Amino acid sequence: MKILYKIAVFVSIIGVFTACENNEEDYELFNVATPVTMSMTEVRSSVKIMPPQSIQESGKIYVYGDYLFVNDKGKGIHIIDNSIPTAPKKINFIKILGNVDIAVKDDMLYADSYADLVVFNIANIKNIVLVNRLKDVLPNFYIEPIFEATDNLPRYIKWENVKENHVVVDWKIAKAKMRTDQIYWWRFGELASASASDASMVGQGGSLARFMIVSDYLYAVNDHQINIFGIQNLNLPVKIGEEPVGWGIETIFNKGNYLYLGSTTGMYIYDIQNLSKPKFMSRIAHIRACDPVVVDENDMAFVTLRAGNLCGSNESLLEVIDVSNKLAPKKLKDYVMDNPYGMGVSNNLLFVCDGTSGLKVYNKSNVMELQLVNHFKNINAFDVIPLYDKLILIANEVVYQYKYTGDSVQLLSVFNLN
Repeated sequence: MKILYKIAVFVSIIGVFTACENNEEDYELFNVATPVTMSMTEVRSSVKIMPPQSIQESGKIYVYGDYLFVNDKGKGIHIIDNSIPTAPKKINFIKILGNVDIAVKDDMLYADSYADLVVFNIANIKNIVLVNRLKDVLPNFYIEPIFEATDNLPRYIKWENVKENHVVVDWKIAKAKMRTDQIYWWRFGELASASASDASMVGQGGSLARFMIVSDYLYAVNDHQINIFGIQNLNLPVKIGEEPVGWGIETIFNKGNYLYLGSTTGMYIYDIQNLSKPKFMSRIAHIRACDPVVVDENDMAFVTLRAGNLCGSNESLLEVIDVSNKLAPKKLKDYVMDNPYGMGVSNNLLFVCDGTSGLKVYNKSNVMELQLVNHFKNINAFDVIPLYDKLILIANEVVYQYKYTGDSVQLLSVFNLN
């Protein structure tokens, strides 16, 4: 597999020193990230259905029928029986290396595994079967190295250690002295491989999802494009095209005949009346920030902009955008947030995961004057899925469930994934 790198953020340029090669002045202390790699042959042979496992790092959450699917970042999917919301129970774990997103339709589960799309039959949840793997169809994302934020040392990633046909599965971070007569960059983002009908049952993901099923099509966004799969034959998906978008694409949301894409620099709207060929309608820019989007029944889009880390901005906001004119969306108002991630909308309620500030619940009847009606603190809220009368929230290896009626929101259960 040929690996392509996208340089996304320039960190520092180290000047060229004129001292002799063995001079101590030629060296500087760096935070060095050395990748731990695995061959795609090993990755593809590692899929396994296992008994319940402790979670390492919770990612996205997905709901299908009475089941919850929780991504363990880069490792696989925990499956939870939620038929009794006050007493959820782990069933099993699907080991899928490189997994970040899933989507489910009519008992067929689609999941990414680095550059591959894998398909499982989950009709019998206690006897899940791998039925297909499409190789090298998804530009895939590596696990970002996490450097210490307590020092200002320059950072270096040893990309030269990544062999062809291998993927990054982990990082070793250490301080080391290195020569300074080079130019160093911070690299993150993407590694890419060169080489429903009314009777259907489709699951529901949160606002941070990159997978979206609409009718007989699966859309999977990566950093710069929409990957389009036909799933008319559920166990034999076919990649039918790619739609270039732009850089920094992070999330996808569907409302009616439109897809709304969140990126680090703006929101994109695509018309999908022709499901096989998404058509660009418009883009509205915002400050550089991490950005999911949700849209309600009144054509109001809500976008959270998270500052810090790799997101770029120094300010965290909730934006309200009127998208009734798909060719000319219009920003109406900003609300200051602390550390926002995912959102959800249901009737007059807007649920905002404000990171370490917890879950904030707003009445959005008047978007120009959102009213905070509830605030659940002491939760590091990540993403939510609003169902008919129930809210599913994922936060640091814990699943919270709430019941809501009108503006009233009450805690149902707390389920620790460990």
